[in-house]
Amino acid sequence: MTRIVQIVPKMATGSGVAGVAFNLDRELRALGAHVERFTLREALRGKPMRVGKGWRRERFLQAWRVVWFSTVGTRRARKFLAERPDAVSICHNNVMAGDVYVNHGVLFAAMRARGHGVWRMVRNPTHVFTYVRDLIRYRSGIHRAVVALTTGEVETMRRTYGRIRPRTVVISNGVDLERFRPPTPDERAVARGNLSLEDEHRVALFIGHEFDRKGLPIAIAAMAHAPTVLLLVVGGQRTMVEQAHEIAVRHGVADRVMFVGQRADLFPYLAAADMFVFPSVYESSGLVFLEALASGLPVVATPVGVAADLVVDDVNGYLVPREPATIGDRLERIAASDPEGWRTRSRQSVLGYSWRAIAEQYLDLVHELEREHEAERSGR
Repeated sequence: MTRIVQIVPKMATGSGVAGVAFNLDRELRALGAHVERFTLREALRGKPMRVGKGWRRERFLQAWRVVWFSTVGTRRARKFLAERPDAVSICHNNVMAGDVYVNHGVLFAAMRARGHGVWRMVRNPTHVFTYVRDLIRYRSGIHRAVVALTTGEVETMRRTYGRIRPRTVVISNGVDLERFRPPTPDERAVARGNLSLEDEHRVALFIGHEFDRKGLPIAIAAMAHAPTVLLLVVGGQRTMVEQAHEIAVRHGVADRVMFVGQRADLFPYLAAADMFVFPSVYESSGLVFLEALASGLPVVATPVGVAADLVVDDVNGYLVPREPATIGDRLERIAASDPEGWRTRSRQSVLGYSWRAIAEQYLDLVHELEREHEAERSGR
């Protein structure tokens, strides 16, 4: 039986790195692999990492977790793996160990895309630590393979770190096609009714917590060029929402921008929407693109992350520059056309991205590494 160890700070349902590892764990097991995990919990040997209350202490704790899991966690992960010599290991973050490293994002690329990238990096010691750590990771022989989530991310890694010593393989993130699906007519009616939306309202959905990097100010400005479209915003803390509302007021579109704050269950908002807008400056993948398309929503987005590989103009959305007028025009095009056609084409475009299909690609890579291990042991 194939043995796999996933190394990740946390494994849990939902989005982000924790959700990716969780879905791979489930699907790899379903494919017959024996899967174990090495998380912060295992690294801490059951002891909690305690820090007092308060946002400053919480921020310190977040930084300390990165450093601790990258250093002490690495040492303990290597010991854990040494006790399982026949296992192939997949590392998702921080730890400097594992046969496969999954690149979930290039921090400097995100900083650079926002402008003044070097300054943004050096003013945060954790950012500098992360950059140096990953420079060593990619220039050394720590890993046998590096997984990039998109074709564009391979070039981003090379531009940031120079030569990548391990082989690079592109394997996208997946999407839960049962959880994220087009709503039934009744589900859509209930979702829109709860938001006091009328049948004639055409709704563009934005989901994200980092409003500036994800492009919410630009999406709001685009509303001035999309007079028949409403913008529904999911995510953001109270102060962020207040600032975004002020932007909507300045553009004269506050009556067409609705904020609902942070929500754990996205289905009602995906069900209520007609399209998805996301003019982000940088995404390593962008799970939300896959979730929106799987839900039948055409995507209007900048060519970042998986959107650059997936979105085809006039088929399942539009790739756009970060220009409000262009974004508004594309939203209006979708609003004025047949919603069923968009819904069908959007859903069809991600049917090959189920988590089962993605897990099969990882398993193919694992089997390839197993064969290499066997060849090395036999001296061939």
